[in-house]
Order: sequence, then C-alpha cells, then structure tokens
Amino acid sequence: MFVGGVCFLGGVTGFVYHKDYVKYDFGPSHPLKPTREKETFELLKRLGVFDGKAKVYEARMAKDEELMLVHTKNYVDFVKRKSLEGVGYLDYGDTPAIKGVYEATSIRVGGTLKAADLVMGGEVNHAFNPSGGFHHAREGRAGGFCVFNDVAIVVRYLQKKYGLKRIAVVDIDGHHADGTQAIFYEEPILTISFHRYGWFFYPGTGNVNEIGRGAGEGYSVNIPLQMGTYDEAYLYAFHEIVPPLLKAYKPEIIVNQFGVDSHYEDPLVGLSLTTKAYIEIAKTLHGLAHELTGGKYVITGGGGYEPKNVSRCWAVMFITVSEAEPKNKEEYEKILDKVEPKKDPQTFKKVKEVVKEIKKKIFPIHGIG
Repeated sequence: MFVGGVCFLGGVTGFVYHKDYVKYDFGPSHPLKPTREKETFELLKRLGVFDGKAKVYEARMAKDEELMLVHTKNYVDFVKRKSLEGVGYLDYGDTPAIKGVYEATSIRVGGTLKAADLVMGGEVNHAFNPSGGFHHAREGRAGGFCVFNDVAIVVRYLQKKYGLKRIAVVDIDGHHADGTQAIFYEEPILTISFHRYGWFFYPGTGNVNEIGRGAGEGYSVNIPLQMGTYDEAYLYAFHEIVPPLLKAYKPEIIVNQFGVDSHYEDPLVGLSLTTKAYIEIAKTLHGLAHELTGGKYVITGGGGYEPKNVSRCWAVMFITVSEAEPKNKEEYEKILDKVEPKKDPQTFKKVKEVVKEIKKKIFPIHGIG
C-alpha cells in the first residue's frame, strides 16, 4: 500500500537507457541536444541512487509492427527512406532527416515499450524512459522534433498486448500534446495536457474548447497557460484538475510525459517552473498511481532545451518517484533550484479562470460535481 508518501510495496523503479540514445542528433545548431539522457544517467549515478529501489534496464528497438500500431505503413517506409538518404526534413523544417534517424528513433520508442513491459510484468512498479515523450508526431507525419509518437504507441501497445482499456496520459511538456490528442480525439483515452498556449507559439493548439469528439468527448483536457506561469499558479491548476479527473476515470495505468521545458531557464518556452514544482508533480502522480492503479506508472521524457537543467529536473523527478535515497546528499542539494522567478498575480488570476472553464466543460461529463 501507499501511506503518507512512503511506498511500502518494496517495489523497484526502472530507469530505461541505451548508449545509442545519443544518436538522435540533429546537429550542433539544433535546440534538441542528444546528450540530455546521458547527462541524466550520469547525474543519477553520481548521486548514488541505483540501489535496491532504482535499477537500470536496457532499451530495445521497436519493431515496425509496433510503430504501425499508430503510424501508417507509408509513413514508416518514408522515414526509412529518408534515414538512408540523410538529407532534407521529415516535416516542414523542424525535424531533420539525418542518416540513421529511423534506428535512432526506434530505439527510443522501444525504450518506452520496455518501460511498459517492466511495469506490466511486475518487475518494477514504475519505469522512466528519458528518451521518450515525442508527442507531436501524427499517424502520417513528423512534427516538432518528433518522428514516432511513443506516447501514443505505448497506449496502443498496452491495449493490444495487455488488454487495458482505461489508460490515462498526463502530459506536462511546455508544448501542447497535439499529436497524442489528435490520435485519441474520438476515443475515451484520458489525455491531460498542461502547456503554454498562444496563436504564435508552437503548435498553436490546445485551448480549453478542444475536449474531444464522439466517444472521446470530455477525454481531451487542455490547460493552456500564459507566459510566465510560475510554481504556485501551475500547481494550483494541477491539483484542481488532475486528481479529481484521474479518480473519476479510474485508470488501469498512468502514462506521464514529463517534458521539462516549462522550467524558468528553458530557452524556448517561457514558463517559470522550478524543481519544486517538478517534485510536487511527481509526488502527486506517484501517489495517485498507487491509489488507483496498484502503482502502474510509466514515465517518459519530453521537451527541455538546456541539457544541464533537463538532467536536474529529471533527476529530482526520478528520485521522488523511486524514493531512492541519494547517497551524495550534498550534490543533491546543489541540483535543487534556489531562485524564485518573478510572480505576477495576474498570472494566477488567469490560471483560475482556465480551471473554472475546464471544470464547467469537462467535470460534468465525468460525473464530478
């Protein structure tokens, strides 16, 4: 059971890694750096967390038939061709078609599937693949640095292999989970996305009115945030929306895209979170996983464009979820943010308005009063 923030199940949290993660490399001028996962792995090793509560597992390659649980055969074949050519783009200019991109992205998808198998097989309670979280890719196209959408693929994989029906996706990336939303827009797969929103901010989608269609109405939940949203405002929205919806939905597993580009020092997004917020988010979802799913919790990486900040944020999340005790406590203290970004009361006011609108549109569909 899970009591007072302490996991008494004696479970293990898996960290899924592969040396070839660094091959997802779009070049020195591209904002997505290939070293983020390696730096996170090295930081966790220095902190001394890989003991009885946290273990490392090797990622595997995803098979074509697994990619095609979501993506069309034509698109998978297109990626293979471009991977051999090594020129041009896979989309309109964000995602370069580097040589070997098919293999480089397939190992990342395979890492997320490995995490799911570890959890569903009972080898671990929770598992984190830092190289996952490619939520912009659609069935037939790439987008926003994402080639194959491992978040959507793992949902389909869990449905097909394990017969799961109620799968919740909580996405905290600074950019809207547009690909994941589009794939499940007409299905009762609960997808919750917290993101900066604006007409001129990529991808330009994710307002509160996008709530799903048909059988999926009420299952697409968007929390659009304005630039500068800080810890207290963000966490207010998180606590007001996520626990009630998850408790009403009663998921069999939680899939959490843990992009950390909402950090206040990230160069691309403009939100203002600190490690304090990431710890609180991880703690909350960890508790809900134990309360609602027997602990089944799969976590992927996502956005984050300053590698040193990415490794810090992912490390504090992983330590929170695994409840591993860092042996190097002095270094752990150093990776926690000490600075508090500027707080504008108007930002909190805007967040409260968004929360009110979501409760009005979404909560009644799920029987939440």
